[in-house]
Amino acid sequence: MEAIILHSGFDGLKFTIQADIPEGFREELASAKAHAKESYSDCVLEFGSVSLNVTSKGARGFTAHTGDHGAMWLFQDPQDRIPKNPSITVDFRAFGLATGGLEGAEKHFRDCMGAFGVKYVETQLRVARADFAVDLLAPWFEPDREALVVPPGTKVTEYTGVDETATVSSGARVVGLRAGAVANRQLAIYDKRAEVIQQNKMGWLTIWNAALETMGKPPLDLTDRDKSQVWRFEMRLGSKQLRNRFDMRNWQDVHNIIGDAFTDALGRIRYCMPNNADGNRARWPTHELWRQFEAIIGNDLLQNCAGVLPSDVIHANKAAKMRELDAQLAGLFITRAAISDIHACDFDDFIGNHVDALVRLINENQVPVEERLSRARGKYRFG
Repeated sequence: MEAIILHSGFDGLKFTIQADIPEGFREELASAKAHAKESYSDCVLEFGSVSLNVTSKGARGFTAHTGDHGAMWLFQDPQDRIPKNPSITVDFRAFGLATGGLEGAEKHFRDCMGAFGVKYVETQLRVARADFAVDLLAPWFEPDREALVVPPGTKVTEYTGVDETATVSSGARVVGLRAGAVANRQLAIYDKRAEVIQQNKMGWLTIWNAALETMGKPPLDLTDRDKSQVWRFEMRLGSKQLRNRFDMRNWQDVHNIIGDAFTDALGRIRYCMPNNADGNRARWPTHELWRQFEAIIGNDLLQNCAGVLPSDVIHANKAAKMRELDAQLAGLFITRAAISDIHACDFDDFIGNHVDALVRLINENQVPVEERLSRARGKYRFG
């Protein structure tokens, strides 16, 4: 049975920036934070079209936000810096991503950084996390831990809760699954309807009903779980994937290859239809909801794919350069042997003996080997 797709898009995106906030902005944040502590409420700072709510939180820095359609902002205090912590962290809100996408998030980021007077360059940005979610209307579905096929060593968590609809309550049931770690790669399948009710996030109901309206279908009645059960399938990628594996740093990198990162993640985790008669889980058929999930991500992020890992490109470039240098070395050895009147039958011995002479020559140079290696590494930076 095919589910109805109510929403798909980015649900989380986090950047860090290694750039200090200007002194004037720091003074405004410090004053606003003090006022927030005294008044027990946020202090609002206005920067043209940007409105920043400064909270009393942040023991050695400043915590603020730009609304439900903006982002959470964490600013380090330049006068009380925490070693190794990023100077600025921006965590985009789910509703802003749901309505504005990547383009909206980037525009909001640049508008805010300009309004706050923060000077930065793209090389100071680091992407720390990205989440992509699909909401499926599927009242007949319930997560099954056995149906998850994940890489060896991946931690899988099943969590249960009480049915909290307005109509019935019938004990505990499975309300979600999590597999993997947020810092690396994590899949979450959970009861989004229950979250909307419990946390009063009715903006999602508006988004879902707008999607149903375009299909000519009636709106959801959340009091009737049998007809309004929405399950969220969400893939979360952390810095180990985005930065270390896919070498994503700035906005352009995200636009260019975020689709590759999510496609790769989907190729490593699968939600299946268990077949107890077949002990080989790799042969279990893929669940129809997982097929929809894969298809939606593949379609939505098609324009954000390069089709190749940056690490593959780096490896190919390094291998090509090494082959080029090896060919040059071989040619130089041939020329050196010819000048030394070496015959072909003695060439292998000549190379072996000459290596010792080269080592002595290198060690006799006034510039230490480590310094010369460092210069060479700086000249040939492939990543």
